[in-house]
Amino acid sequence: MRAARLLLPALVILAACSDPASRSAAQPALAQPTRSPPETAADMKTSFAPVVRKAAPAVVNISAKRLVRRQADPFWDLFGMGAPRGRVEGSLGSGVIVRADGVIITNNHVVAGGQEIIVALADRREFPAKLLLADERTDLAVLKIELGDERLPVLAIDDSTDAEVGDLVLAIGNPFGVGQTVTNGIISALNRTADPSGDAAASYIQTDAAINPGNSGGALVDMDGDLIGINSFIVSRSGTSSGVGFAMPAAMVRRVVETAVGGGQRVERPWLGARTQTVTAEIARSIGMSAPQGVLVADIWPGGAAARAGLRQGDVILSVDDQAVSDVGGLNYAVGTRRLGETLRLGVRRENGAAANVNLRAEAPPSTPARDEQVLSGRHPFDGATVVNLSPAVADELGVDPFQGPGVMIVRVGRGFSLNAGLRPGDMIRSVNGRDIRNVRDLMAAAGAEAGAWQVTIQRNGQEVTANFRL
Repeated sequence: MRAARLLLPALVILAACSDPASRSAAQPALAQPTRSPPETAADMKTSFAPVVRKAAPAVVNISAKRLVRRQADPFWDLFGMGAPRGRVEGSLGSGVIVRADGVIITNNHVVAGGQEIIVALADRREFPAKLLLADERTDLAVLKIELGDERLPVLAIDDSTDAEVGDLVLAIGNPFGVGQTVTNGIISALNRTADPSGDAAASYIQTDAAINPGNSGGALVDMDGDLIGINSFIVSRSGTSSGVGFAMPAAMVRRVVETAVGGGQRVERPWLGARTQTVTAEIARSIGMSAPQGVLVADIWPGGAAARAGLRQGDVILSVDDQAVSDVGGLNYAVGTRRLGETLRLGVRRENGAAANVNLRAEAPPSTPARDEQVLSGRHPFDGATVVNLSPAVADELGVDPFQGPGVMIVRVGRGFSLNAGLRPGDMIRSVNGRDIRNVRDLMAAAGAEAGAWQVTIQRNGQEVTANFRL
């Protein structure tokens, strides 16, 4: 975000009142706040209109229609009238034009499953849209509309890291389908992660600007009129705005857009190559830290990026490229928004308390062992299940822990005995009839044996369960 203009220059009174750098020698010095409070009554009366005039033309309305099939009442099935019936459902949302040739970013949940997607521009013209890329982990989708040689107004993506809590922002979208609407607020918090496990694709921007159903996919803009986030979801007991809204930061928006425009079908995210956990107050006391901060390295993937960079078990990662890291989700996001091949500088506290800087190359998670996806069939408990070898690449794709060790994971359960046996996607198959299963080939060999009774050990949610089956 560039230096604030005179437009409401400083309703950001409490921006960045503390400096995390002062708590650790390994923490790089961060930039000091540059905001100041309003000085005159005229400052308080300054209008947001110039920002809106710049940003609003690039915000669009999006409607998606999908055909949903519902099973008829089983009673009518007795008379041969129980065929599934189709019903058309629609969804309304918002989007932002990020390239003048008609590339638009929105939320994936706005267009997911849509057979027909229509984009309505600010001037009320409507165009069919093509889905270029859907990324479920970030809930972002990239669309494209065709307008020939016409150039559309765009919102510049501001993925700088100088946004501060208290900065003024505007949310622009189409709440409840009433038409384009602008609301204002401040950045209430930064680096909010939605997944407490740390398997986060984003460190969200939290805002109190009113966001309601239909705002999804719309723009969160700063006082320069630049895009700093895509409004994604709210926390509310009523289903309407309660002043707690979350936006996907522009850094991840840019990565998704670049992938789509480049022809990619999947966003490739760098992988740290280490298992980490957020430093809690208890962990901080146990390792001699004066306050809980950063992320503890609990394990290192052999030969991975972290290992080659020189990270060690017991290290505490405090910052990435001079930006403080507070939890696992924030670390994963900071690494995941980098382009493959870039070098990251990690500020680290060693196990002995010494400070260090580590340079880590951003790399995709390794795909060894090979995926070897197979759909199993036959007279055994895995009939109808789709299985793969677990590798860091597969684990990243599925959002599971690659440090579960080598083994075979069930990714889908179709019609067959596996469904009746209660097997689930995400189950790791550890042994069959006393035989250890380390890869898909082992499982296929074990399943091919003639047996009337089967003893299967699986790992589910970190616990091993053994079940017996008779076929």
